[in-house]
Amino acid sequence: MVWDRARGVQVWDAEGKKYLDLTAAFGVAAAGHANLRVVRAGQEQMGRLLHAMGDVHPHARKAELARELSRLTFERWSGGRQTGKTIFCNSGFEAVEAALKTAMLPGGKYGVVAFSGAYHGLGYGALNATHRDFFRGPFRMQLREFAQFVSFPASAADLPVLELTIRRLFQRGWVGAILVEPVQARGGINVPPPEFLPLLRRLCDQHGALLILDEIYTGFGRTGKWFACEHSCVVPDLICLGKALTGGFPLSACVGRAEVMDAAWPASAGEAIHTSTFLGHPVGCAMALAQIAEIERRKLPERAAALGSFLLTELSKIKGPKAGVACGARGLGLMAGLELTLPDGKPATQLALGAIKSLLQRGYVFLPEGEHANVISFTPPLTITQAQLTKAIAELSTAIGTLRFSRS
Repeated sequence: MVWDRARGVQVWDAEGKKYLDLTAAFGVAAAGHANLRVVRAGQEQMGRLLHAMGDVHPHARKAELARELSRLTFERWSGGRQTGKTIFCNSGFEAVEAALKTAMLPGGKYGVVAFSGAYHGLGYGALNATHRDFFRGPFRMQLREFAQFVSFPASAADLPVLELTIRRLFQRGWVGAILVEPVQARGGINVPPPEFLPLLRRLCDQHGALLILDEIYTGFGRTGKWFACEHSCVVPDLICLGKALTGGFPLSACVGRAEVMDAAWPASAGEAIHTSTFLGHPVGCAMALAQIAEIERRKLPERAAALGSFLLTELSKIKGPKAGVACGARGLGLMAGLELTLPDGKPATQLALGAIKSLLQRGYVFLPEGEHANVISFTPPLTITQAQLTKAIAELSTAIGTLRFSRS
């Protein structure tokens, strides 16, 4: 499928065929594709100032967005007692790398605790903490591999062993941060138990480490809250944001508690130790301000919470083909997945991919997730209607029910 144009929850290919997008283009189009207010903000900014000079000669929109991100995160979480400071970047992995630098600078502790199934991007810094060997393996000889991977918990029963494992890592003296996705997207729509993030917060506090939350996928209403950490009332030290931040322009952000950022980053002496040509791009900042306003105006986090409950209930009703393939639904808000498993417990990869290809032919765009690509994911624009979701679920159920499967 070659994309030609998109609007709202619909995409058209180069031949003019229309599709319902259940991916939001990797979660980017939270307020809908080509949202008119967001597009207009970008166009107006282009006509006024297309490019500035990063952090040397900045522009007003950058300061406005940094202020807005502080308001949405640390100020809101603390009732106004704390503020946040932002490092702007271009892509999600760069925000993660900015957070990793922030964690190491004050005390030189380079080690990071990361998790099985983690995906933090493919730049050489973030790649150290991306778990899947498919991505990391080919470049291992050029990596420092400063991350220590531990198991991402499936239930509360996994937490005691996990806690003991992390405490032992801290005892080695080189771990300065824990990096985690509140819900793993690329890892297979993995939702941890509610006690998970509070445990990590407590461990970081006890050992003087920073808690870094990668909310690049889960942020801006995706899970039914502005940020997924709010489900467990956990405040991170650093939060990485991207994807839905602008609705379609390359911009990401690492937002940290002001005191954490001030302790890590020295005052400029004429040369920045972390910068880039397009840092805090004016068009991206203008679009982000409009996107945040749209998410607020349309109450999209609340909408995602309500539709997410409906989605999970309906996905749970889907049955596998008669050959005995099991279907397991899980999710949080409008981030959900249906895992297909063979009778012997192995991932039903080919069946999942076959269903996704069949659905594409019928006009529905889905993505596979998980190491074995056997999880069919739902991350649609938060503007999707219940009727559209119902139709997509019905088509998915039909596609799965007609799959051919041989036990051999």
